[in-house]
Amino acid sequence: MSPNPKTLHRNENTVGHSISLKLFSHLFDFSIQCERELRVGFRTLLTLKMSRPQDPHHHRSFFPFGNPFRVISPKGSRMSQQLLAVLHAFETRLALRLSKLMLKSKDEILSLSWMTLAIESLLDTYNDSRTLITDLELPVSDWDDKWVEVYLDISRKVLDICNAFSSEFSRLSTCNLSLKLALHNLDGASSKMFVRACSSLDEWKQNVHSLNPRIEKCSNILDNLMGSLDQPKVKNSAKGKVLMQAMYGVKVQTVFVCSVFAAALSGSPKKLIDLDVADMYSWAPAFSSLQNLINEEIRARFSSGKFTVLSEFEVADAIVKELYPTIQGGEDAIVETESLLKTVEELGKAAEKLSQGLDLLAKGVDSFFKVVLTSRDDLLSAPSSAKAGKDHVLGGNAANQQVVL
Repeated sequence: MSPNPKTLHRNENTVGHSISLKLFSHLFDFSIQCERELRVGFRTLLTLKMSRPQDPHHHRSFFPFGNPFRVISPKGSRMSQQLLAVLHAFETRLALRLSKLMLKSKDEILSLSWMTLAIESLLDTYNDSRTLITDLELPVSDWDDKWVEVYLDISRKVLDICNAFSSEFSRLSTCNLSLKLALHNLDGASSKMFVRACSSLDEWKQNVHSLNPRIEKCSNILDNLMGSLDQPKVKNSAKGKVLMQAMYGVKVQTVFVCSVFAAALSGSPKKLIDLDVADMYSWAPAFSSLQNLINEEIRARFSSGKFTVLSEFEVADAIVKELYPTIQGGEDAIVETESLLKTVEELGKAAEKLSQGLDLLAKGVDSFFKVVLTSRDDLLSAPSSAKAGKDHVLGGNAANQQVVL
């Protein structure tokens, strides 16, 4: 017996209606569950928001727990193996130069000859940094404006310090002339000449112990220079990162050498600056060893009551103190000729060594001054030169186009 079509149609409607009710029931339950989870989520977010400090300038992130893609896509660009090799070579040479300033004898360390080695080492570092820029194929015209501003500011301070040092060397050379004049007067070995010699030695004692105001001002310049040690942020430039990391080493050596010079020439350990360099730099161990040795020795010498830490001046001053009472009486002075000749000979050697040391040191600082000044000129002229070059190329192209047309 065949089924009744009306009955089949009624059954199909009943089944379809039942399925629709079940589906609607499931959807309703699912919507309620979603609503509950959303409420919990919003409460959690609200709690987190209320617990955070309300900074009006705080950048709102789409991700309340931080950007999960930051680890996947780090900012900036990574250094290639070639750039790392260039940086490593520069830092290796810097470490070697710092190590060469670690002389075995402490008497050799704090002297005019050591200061000459220090300024020559700093000069080599500056020249090496220029070589680094060439190796990086990073012309000055491609530098970021912030890099240019930082270097110009630092170099200006360095030039001011060099001028202060040069003025002190001139003053000390004048003091040394007093010794030479005293030696000239003692050559006659007469009582009248003794009086003139004493006058020259008085000038020596008065001038060599006086302070140079320009050296005193170096402390403020060094403090400002120390504040520039923070590296500017470099974005999207691997070569820029190499340059800034190398420049950090240059700045650290500059601050160290200048602070030692300022302390030695001012007669005060307060001019010393103790720098803390992170271990991430390969030259950090060599620098820390050198800084600890030099600064500790300078502080030890000043604490013992010495007016200077420079051995050449200390030797000359000691001979002057020995000689002065011998000839102080003028015509009434009783002088042992043999003893006097020996002391005068020692003073002559000390004065000559002092003269040579000051001359070499002054020339070293002058050479360093010229290198820094030249680098500033290159930096200031590079943008205009680059622009002129571009204008020249564009002009040439325009001329060619006119010919073609």
